[in-house]
Amino acid sequence: MKTKFLKYSMLVIAAMAWGVAVNAQDKGSDTYSNYGSQSKDAHGNTIERVHTFTDGKEYSFKLVNGKVANLYVDDVKIAPEQYAKYSTEINKIKEQIRLDRIQAEKDRAQAKVDRAQADKDRVQAEKDRGQAEKDRMEAVSSRGQAEKDRAQAERDRLQAEKDRAQGDKDREQAVKDRAQAELDRAQAVKDRAQAAIDRKQAEEDRKLMAQLIGDLVKDGIVPDEKSLYSLTISPNGMTVNDKQMSAEVHNRYKTKYSRFANGVFSYGDSGNIRGIHMSRSKQ
Repeated sequence: MKTKFLKYSMLVIAAMAWGVAVNAQDKGSDTYSNYGSQSKDAHGNTIERVHTFTDGKEYSFKLVNGKVANLYVDDVKIAPEQYAKYSTEINKIKEQIRLDRIQAEKDRAQAKVDRAQADKDRVQAEKDRGQAEKDRMEAVSSRGQAEKDRAQAERDRLQAEKDRAQGDKDREQAVKDRAQAELDRAQAVKDRAQAAIDRKQAEEDRKLMAQLIGDLVKDGIVPDEKSLYSLTISPNGMTVNDKQMSAEVHNRYKTKYSRFANGVFSYGDSGNIRGIHMSRSKQ
């Protein structure tokens, strides 16, 4: 089974909006899915990212207004004219996403019902305790029930001991809950800080990419920015528009753009969407 999910750190440039990923895993099967939440790009298009490993294959694609774009199968990019070959698998994945979201809505609704029932149960328990107290008072008023009252008093004492013990546990739990809340708040602060770092890094990568494209045009490797549709740089080589560059060109760009070249870097322009993809090289 492939285990390459989430090995890529994707920084999307131009008109793309970021989405929050949601994982879904079917226990006991060879299926793993990572669904991106829906977002809007600058043109009002609905964008959704999907990564899934199902039926022995890894699929990665985007849904733009519900239509498949940028399809990869087992890390191999599929040409748009070949999408029809995968329509059955893609439709199954899209249907599973729809069913997962319906189930999530049902689960949230059921949780709300359960909370309401718990509130009712607590109210009823309070009423029951009040009635029990009335019953004990009536027993005291009857002389023939004196012995029973004493027995009940002993039971009440034992229950009071249990209640005090439970109260101690509740207080300990409250302390733990407060400590956990503090940890959660601290984590939230860290998450916000990391998000700011990620946004800054994405902007720096966008500027660095623009500089790199400018160098390609200046060096005569491509005539202009629009003519560049693919670029890869790694410690071992460099390609531009699927053409292998010389060792001299590779070394020059690897030295100047070491942030990209130290791992496995690729740039693609499919027309409406441009993207940078980077991962650490395993050496």
